[in-house]
Amino acid sequence: MIEFNNVSKEYSRDVYALRDVSLSIAAGELIFLAGPSGAGKSTLLKMIAGVEKPTSGSVSVNGQDIGKLKAGSLPYLRRKLGLILQEQKLLLDRTVLANVMLPLVVTGASGTEAETRARAALEKVSLADKANAKPQSLSGGEQQRVAIARAIVNRPQIILADEPTAFLDRDNANKVLSALKAFQSAGVTCIISSHDEQFLDKASRVIYLSNGRVTDSWHSALAA
Repeated sequence: MIEFNNVSKEYSRDVYALRDVSLSIAAGELIFLAGPSGAGKSTLLKMIAGVEKPTSGSVSVNGQDIGKLKAGSLPYLRRKLGLILQEQKLLLDRTVLANVMLPLVVTGASGTEAETRARAALEKVSLADKANAKPQSLSGGEQQRVAIARAIVNRPQIILADEPTAFLDRDNANKVLSALKAFQSAGVTCIISSHDEQFLDKASRVIYLSNGRVTDSWHSALAA
């Protein structure tokens, strides 16, 4: 499903975010990208979403070379992706339900369909009772689960989560990861970046990064 072939990303002379990265991710896997801050995890996720393009090498998603896609094709690719960021960027002047409906509204879904699917997404993250609340009335963990509901309302094939538990306590972090694991169990490919070793046992597989390179373990990533 996702292939990186000798991918490097150079932002300025001799300043690399990724160096000669090759890896494969199969459909339906729950992958953790692990390693210290600055290891290249966020850049790798941005490559999959087409936000960043390789300086050299190639990235393909479902057989499409992301680096060769024209700008007009990227929105169609991203409809197959659910993106979850550290900062949820929820709209504070709208209800939780309206926030989750937004990706459907902007792609032309009817109000009825958008509401039905948004309520179903909130049910999946155990927040159906918060549909009419405003985001600022929720805990950090609840806000992150709203972000997950918004990310999956378009029924994506792939979820990309960039440090989704970074600012949460252990209990809320476990709820967020349980929600993501439930989607993976339903066949969605989930790729989660983390610099927290305690969650790695929840993954199907762990890919370790350090200084933009794939390494063989958490400890070698930290030592690099």
